Amino acid sequence: MRFGRLGKFGVFLEMIKIEHTIFALPFAFMGALLGAVVMEKRLPEWSEIGWILLAMIGARSAAMGLNRVIDRAIDKRNPRTAMRAIPAGLLRVREVIVFIAASFILLFIAASQLDPICIALSPIAVFFLVFYSFTKRFTWLCHVVLGLTIGLAPLGAWVAVTGEFGTAAWLLYIANVFWLAGFDIIYACQDFDFDRGNRVHSIPARFGLTGALTLARLFHVITAVCLLLLFWTTNLSWIYLIGTIAAAAFLFYEHWIVKPNDISRVQTAFFTMNGALSTVVLAATLFDLVVLHRW
Repeated sequence: MRFGRLGKFGVFLEMIKIEHTIFALPFAFMGALLGAVVMEKRLPEWSEIGWILLAMIGARSAAMGLNRVIDRAIDKRNPRTAMRAIPAGLLRVREVIVFIAASFILLFIAASQLDPICIALSPIAVFFLVFYSFTKRFTWLCHVVLGLTIGLAPLGAWVAVTGEFGTAAWLLYIANVFWLAGFDIIYACQDFDFDRGNRVHSIPARFGLTGALTLARLFHVITAVCLLLLFWTTNLSWIYLIGTIAAAAFLFYEHWIVKPNDISRVQTAFFTMNGALSTVVLAATLFDLVVLHRW
């Protein structure tokens, strides 16, 4: 996606990869929807959805800005990332720091408008948002930390409308953790040679492409199982089940097109398949609970 006509604002949009919002946002809305229906037998209020959306924008923008600032030296050395905004000179570090601060302010304002537990737990979210970008410097588990961080979106949305946790909330969280970690491993295969040559920790650098893709498959099996378990622990029907089967098919295809000796289709696996997966699962849940009024 290109934002050149939007000037510097477009550069910021490119920096935070705004198009990748399609990964986490559908599951965040799903967390809010399931939480309200399962725990309180109602639909989320539009105001709750709006504040959750703003909290997501703030958290994700802050996270991406932090990642770009913290990793700017690594990005400059990596041919794949050398043209990112900071190493390419399109944005100054202090500009991005101001952007990060504004994003965190947006997150805190939005959290304060939701259930009080959200603002109380927000320091945990901030910790993970900051901590993730440092993990590739000392552990190949960085992909799992990313999953633990972004997976907070549906869990946080659930808590935002209910004020409490539930079994289904944790199943949705675990599904997201391993889904995100799995496709981040696949994405990291592009940097296999660079990571090994520059002491950047990742699962591909540690276990090789074959080992990495095997772990990614295992992670995505866990995702599929957790999504299926949601069917058994909630009031979801066969419509959701069809959406989950479609999600499993997307995961299967994702791993079918990326092989240790051919990673040329990583972008298709990363963006197209995962964007379709989250959208389909949300659509199935919406149709199930809203159109059929199953609450």
